[in-house]
Amino acid sequence: MNNVTPRLPKLALGPVLYYWPRETLLAFYEQMSASPVDIICLGETVCAKRRSLNIDDWLDLAERLTAAGKEVVLSTMALLGAESELKALRRWCANGRFMVEANDMSAVHLLSGQAPFALGTGINIYNDHTLRFLADLGARRWILPVELSRVALAEIQAQRPAGMETEVFVYGRLPLAYSARCFTARYHNLPKDDCQYRCLNDPEGLTVSSREGQAFLTLNGIQTQSAQTCNLLAELAELRALGVDVLRISPQAEGTERVIATFAAALRGECAPGEAAATLNADLPYGACNGYWQGQAGLQQIAGC
Repeated sequence: MNNVTPRLPKLALGPVLYYWPRETLLAFYEQMSASPVDIICLGETVCAKRRSLNIDDWLDLAERLTAAGKEVVLSTMALLGAESELKALRRWCANGRFMVEANDMSAVHLLSGQAPFALGTGINIYNDHTLRFLADLGARRWILPVELSRVALAEIQAQRPAGMETEVFVYGRLPLAYSARCFTARYHNLPKDDCQYRCLNDPEGLTVSSREGQAFLTLNGIQTQSAQTCNLLAELAELRALGVDVLRISPQAEGTERVIATFAAALRGECAPGEAAATLNADLPYGACNGYWQGQAGLQQIAGC
């Protein structure tokens, strides 16, 4: 009988999905350098107009976080729209120092055959055939699309290529879609090219409610997110049983350090995951959701599963 205890998943901090001022970003990552997170993803993935930090700033920050013992991954844009953005992507992919997380196929093309790379939430992988194809190009870590269930993950895991790590988005507003149009600019009756950087006023995006008053979506520039916060901490035992290697926490404007500490404590067995999840959920402005994981509507919170 094999009595070896399964290796604990690593904790990853995804890229900041919102537009925060330079000082806020630097202070946030200074705080994260001392947190129990193992992997930190850096870079602007939503909108090229968000330039609180330039490429050199990000690379300097990556060096500091590496010195603090973190594994740093550079995340690419999910939707490119100009030659200048492609030029920046080329430099990102050719950095020669840090693993790159591809969020669109142009990044995959640049990275293929050059260095091992990760696949971010912008790359949709719905079956093991796609995962194997990308593994042959050099992918070494993938993240489950947020709309897929535990059943779908189990099927893919059963055929996962050797050497491929699996990551799951376990906490944060779910990244659902991207558009060439900017929802935030449109909300303020501004053209996208003259948005006046209104995203700076909404550090966690704009909430959209239904006619019945239910919070439904979050608009974050060109990105659409869920209004509810995904929290899979209560499903920790399932995640481990499915062989998940990395648990991704998405940065929030407030409370990220507490979320990371809670997940870390649950992984160490210092608290009950279900009770810890309920404590985190009590402070969420629009509630929690785990519906997609359970194979139900995404905005639902399925209890007792």
